[in-house]
Amino acid sequence: MKKHRPFWALWGGPIVMGVLTTTGLLTALVSDTWGDWWSWVALGIPVGVMGWYGRPRAPVPTPPAKAPRASAAL
Repeated sequence: MKKHRPFWALWGGPIVMGVLTTTGLLTALVSDTWGDWWSWVALGIPVGVMGWYGRPRAPVPTPPAKAPRASAAL
């Protein structure tokens, strides 16, 4: 039987990114000085995460296929 993943293992990352984005946008609209700094940080982290996961990666080399063994016929 397959074990179910806990809620936070699946949804924790998207919820954190949503909270950061929301607080960054609201702070940029209504605050000044410290709010400017927080909005840069809160909106920069999701952009950095998207850049990290969206970067091109080198292809994973596949191992060469093994030749089939010849079975001895009796």
